[in-house]
Amino acid sequence: MECTFVSVAPESDFPIQNLPFGVFSPSALADSPGRVGVAIGDQVLDLVALSQLGLFAHTAGLDGVSVFSKPYLNDFMALGRPVWRAVRQALQEFLSNDRHPVRQQVSGGNGAAVAIALSSVTMHLPAKIGDYTDFYASREHASNVGMMFRGKDNALMPNWTHLPVGYHGRASSIVASGTALHRPNGQRRPDPAKAPVFGPSARLDYELEMAFFVGTGNELGTPMTVEQAEAAMFGMVLMNDWSARDIQAWEYVPLGPFLGKNFGTTISPWVVTMDALEPFRVAQPTQDPEPLPYLLGAGAGGYDINLEVHIKPHECSDKSFLLTQSNLKYMYWALRQQLAHHAVSGCNMRPGDLCGTGTISGPTEGSFGSMLELSWSGQRDVALGDSGITRKFIEDRDVIKISGYCQGNGFRIGFGECVGQILPAKQVGPPKHA
Repeated sequence: MECTFVSVAPESDFPIQNLPFGVFSPSALADSPGRVGVAIGDQVLDLVALSQLGLFAHTAGLDGVSVFSKPYLNDFMALGRPVWRAVRQALQEFLSNDRHPVRQQVSGGNGAAVAIALSSVTMHLPAKIGDYTDFYASREHASNVGMMFRGKDNALMPNWTHLPVGYHGRASSIVASGTALHRPNGQRRPDPAKAPVFGPSARLDYELEMAFFVGTGNELGTPMTVEQAEAAMFGMVLMNDWSARDIQAWEYVPLGPFLGKNFGTTISPWVVTMDALEPFRVAQPTQDPEPLPYLLGAGAGGYDINLEVHIKPHECSDKSFLLTQSNLKYMYWALRQQLAHHAVSGCNMRPGDLCGTGTISGPTEGSFGSMLELSWSGQRDVALGDSGITRKFIEDRDVIKISGYCQGNGFRIGFGECVGQILPAKQVGPPKHA
């Protein structure tokens, strides 16, 4: 399938096989609420303009002008997979067919411009995120963390191989790529023989994650099967679940993550649909013991998505260094299992809910998805190339960039970038006098 409407480079994240959805506004109007668009090559298709030209006139159940003029994807997500697919197919036909009637209108100068350069838009969060859950679904990551703090013989807790462990996160502090975050303050206990102290985190970390948006949800009290969970997922983004490891270590017993996690989570702005990812399904790791029946599903449950993390240290503003190369296929608990388990209690999922995978680590040191693992809880320095710069954890003004893609035959399905910078902590309380 070729795109003849715009030129798409082979290395582009956004070929016609992808067509991710996002919310944008022209950079000159960056403070405007935004509208829904689709990325193709180095352009954004304005779905409101295309709706006004009649591209989706025959898509049952869709009022394109109304749905796509919203500064969020929730209304579109709520319409379900048949509508999502119909819109995607209509866009592919428009892009690939020079004789498409809407193409004729565009080329004839009738109607507003439908394509805008990616370089001239501001991207926003793609959805109103009502609820956010983060899982702990990578066996390699969970084992590494367990070995650090409990020893090799007790690395995994007894429940870990029986269910997808997760916690409820803070939706209000999820930010779009490019948003800087301040180092969090909190209590920590650097010396276990002494009382805790208060101040900025000294062990700030990134977490290489992905996340999926729930499209169609379920009614309160009505569980989802694995098959229903799979049909309910709209698409995926890259995610960096920033973590203050020292604050987290002191607070997480007995109820789990709190201040160590709630200060900020960064996601990429483009949502790659599950339909675009369908050709890249792979078998997930063997699960032993076999999960309980409600977590079993037919067919491959994993996805082959290459992932990388780079750091731009504050000492070297013009160069980035590779920290991690991993892949979503390493994840023990599949996305559909995560969502089915989340809803099995009758918990009602809603359009725009976000579920993170947890840190995605692979079997080798270079595939570890956090500084906690790379530095083995600060016991060793992580060298940044041959620059002479090292890290144990993230320092102020460092920039972390996560990228990811599926490699096809002559094309790639990419996610764009998930970028964030850590700024110094803000002072708590009145200024101190000299």
